[in-house]
Amino acid sequence: MHIRTIAVIGASGGIGSAMAEELRNHYPEARLMLTARSPDRYLSLRGDWLPLDLENEQSITAAAAETGEADIVCVATGMLHEGDLIRPEKTWNAIDPHAMARSFAVNAIGPALVMKHFLPLLSRERRSVMALLSARVGSISDNRLGGWYSYRASKAALNQLIRTASVELARKNSDAVCVGLHPGTVATPLSAPFGGGERLEPRESASKLVAILQQLQPEDSGKVFDWQGRIVPE
Repeated sequence: MHIRTIAVIGASGGIGSAMAEELRNHYPEARLMLTARSPDRYLSLRGDWLPLDLENEQSITAAAAETGEADIVCVATGMLHEGDLIRPEKTWNAIDPHAMARSFAVNAIGPALVMKHFLPLLSRERRSVMALLSARVGSISDNRLGGWYSYRASKAALNQLIRTASVELARKNSDAVCVGLHPGTVATPLSAPFGGGERLEPRESASKLVAILQQLQPEDSGKVFDWQGRIVPE
């Protein structure tokens, strides 16, 4: 892949920053556009920083205009919990409309707006890719444990958005690819309070995800892949 411009949305997070580093190592000559809500706090990570708030479409529009044509767009955003206010539900009794709306705003609606403004920027001269971080728990057919109502539903919505966007993208830019990526359980603040077992380091997960990005073909568009390259069931 001849890569000229890369954009990492949410480059201030654990996985996002690792993805940015990995992509820069693979494509040192590419222009690297990085976004965060408050980019001034993260200037130590080399790249062109832009402000972007998933809940502010105007900021997404401005970041897209500044980025221009892109070869790789990686959306590395997501929210599982937010302090003590938003926690994964263990029972339907814990469902809260405000917490659920917040989960959908960050995990589905925000990424949908990024797709709206960044998918038209994908290069038409060579294969280009938009990859959005999703999660295996967004799989409907693979849900055997229950719980985590808001997070599961918002990630399932994201997966459907990716699939739907891929259909339109195939008509408008047949060489472009839009996929979801499940990074695994990564040692980041998002997963820290939950789950046991082995966790991947951000750099390890990012390395595997970038390797997947490099192999993607147009027929992969609309699918969700895990960090091992396996397709996540719908």
